Amino acid sequence: MDKNKTAQEPIIANPKISQNIESMSSIFTKNLFIFLIVAAILGGITGYVLSFNKGGRGIGNTLTSGSVDSSKITKGTIVGSNDTKTFKDTATGTFKNGGINGEGQFHLVRAGGDSQNVYVTSSSVDLSKFVDKKIKVWGQTQTAQYAGWLMDVGRVEVLE
Repeated sequence: MDKNKTAQEPIIANPKISQNIESMSSIFTKNLFIFLIVAAILGGITGYVLSFNKGGRGIGNTLTSGSVDSSKITKGTIVGSNDTKTFKDTATGTFKNGGINGEGQFHLVRAGGDSQNVYVTSSSVDLSKFVDKKIKVWGQTQTAQYAGWLMDVGRVEVLE
């Protein structure tokens, strides 16, 4: 009978051990929460700082996205992509409205007459802001039927 009585008694957990496990669990949860908050704050600060680091610019130049306010366009303003491998062709001249026979939305007037004009279009830069300004453009040469030189512009720098 003694054997049956011992087998039926429930095993009681040591209260000190269960308290240690609960306190370790709450400390772990609290530390994890603090770590995640600190990581999020540091990540935000890092992103903010890196958003202002636009290496490779010359002094006085401003690189912006494809759209820029007309009043902010001054000498040295650069608009568009930094990808000069894709946009490797360059041309300089005075920017004017109008293409030729449906090719290009604008054209760049260069020395040498109409045969030297560069007809341009762009899906990434708002070119209408640069009319009547002397600019340098970077782009990709496109196949044309009427234009001597048709370019898809990806970057513009205001020279005057």
